Amino acid sequence: MYPVPHPALPPNSLAYETRPLVKPTGFREYDARWLFEKEINLMGVQALGLGLGTFIRRSGVRPEIVVGHDFRSYSASIKYALTAGLMAAGMKVHDIGLALSPMAYFAQFALDVPCVAMVTASHNDNGWTGVKMGMQRPLTFGPDEMARLRDIVLAADFDLKPSAGYVFVPDFAEHYIADLLERPKLTRRLKVVCACGNGTAGAFAPRVLEGLGCEVVPLDVELDHTFPRYNPNPEDLKMLHAIADTVTATGADVGLGFDGDGDRCGVVDDHGEEIFADKVGVMLARDLSAIHQGATFVVDVKSTGLFATDPVLKANGVKADYWKTGHSYIKRRVAELQALAGFEKSGHFFFGAPVGRGYDDGLVSAIAVLDMLDRNPGRSLSDLKNALPKTWSSPTMSPHCDDEVKYRVVEAVVAHFTSAKAIGEPVAGQPVRDVNTVNGVRVTVEDGTWGLVRASSNKPELVVVVESPVSEARMREMFAAVNDVLRTHEEVGAYNQTI
Repeated sequence: MYPVPHPALPPNSLAYETRPLVKPTGFREYDARWLFEKEINLMGVQALGLGLGTFIRRSGVRPEIVVGHDFRSYSASIKYALTAGLMAAGMKVHDIGLALSPMAYFAQFALDVPCVAMVTASHNDNGWTGVKMGMQRPLTFGPDEMARLRDIVLAADFDLKPSAGYVFVPDFAEHYIADLLERPKLTRRLKVVCACGNGTAGAFAPRVLEGLGCEVVPLDVELDHTFPRYNPNPEDLKMLHAIADTVTATGADVGLGFDGDGDRCGVVDDHGEEIFADKVGVMLARDLSAIHQGATFVVDVKSTGLFATDPVLKANGVKADYWKTGHSYIKRRVAELQALAGFEKSGHFFFGAPVGRGYDDGLVSAIAVLDMLDRNPGRSLSDLKNALPKTWSSPTMSPHCDDEVKYRVVEAVVAHFTSAKAIGEPVAGQPVRDVNTVNGVRVTVEDGTWGLVRASSNKPELVVVVESPVSEARMREMFAAVNDVLRTHEEVGAYNQTI
């Protein structure tokens, strides 16, 4: 029998070398994340593989799985420990080597393999590792699957089976790149800054953009797992400033920044200004709905209200579905509704047929932005951005709230705003037009100003976002109204940032 994992073990000890270390908090809502060596060791990763293989077989899914790893100094060794556990649970493993997360998702289709386990720390600092998993393409695990996997692993409730084999798939990246380029080249010659933060995307993204016919300005595309300048994260200000400086210095049409595992793409316009991901989503929805009239778009509840109010989207018959925040939730909702795309404010975009296969791929997102520019030859990216109705929106603000009480606090806040709508009580000085409770509460008043309160999925925090299509003053009034409600709960602490 494989040993039961321990939540903590002393480093540089006999116990550390002979027992699996798996800190339970590493099982998150949508994937698994640990500090390697401090929160999980290689025996712990092997236990994770045993648990994942056991879970897949008990679920009645064909026991074959794609594995890949990102460019970290330790990711390959973690992948091989995971592979050992998977094989011991009777899985056949198809190893595609160094990969982006979307490359592993693509491999499920290209190799006709039902399951995936991608070793990646995404955009996290060095020291972190994790695994993104799924067994129903193009979906990845959500909270229910992660909870069941956690219980199997922590109890060492494994079913050991004879191995079904190991296959290394050589040069799989070539198949992925060829698939992305199996289309006409862009008709417009675009100069594109391709920023990769020395992460995994640097091995692939420049080739794809060049293959589309772009003039590529490479920025930090050399692979270097020390990340000498900044983490490969298109929400990181250092990375955004570097992209902006390069765009303005070179006269580029657009800057595209890819995160560590290539499933997100940040966008900087021709003036060197970042376009927040939800506004990029509105721009893409305008472009795609002109071709696909009456399309449905899924967006997370943190995103701009323009998806529901933009006159161009209304004229194109767009149906906007505001859904739970989290890439697993949005991906699943896109599949359920057969939506054309799903947009999450974090930058995870999910394009359904005929644009994509339903999973998040930063290069597919980048291609969608370039196609939008190609279809608007007389307009710059800043022109397209400035054509959107103006809104005033806050950053994501997170007041502290302990994990043990945060959901109870959110339930009380939901009840407060639901009651306000029912009895006609104004919020921020106006009648309530709509209350969306799919993920916390998003309350919208008569003039379209809205505020959101939800519990963070992976931190002891609440999440607060406000936006107004009217003025900055109205945005601030909504924040004051929401905050007044939160301050009636002594469990809610200080914000990480406010407007």
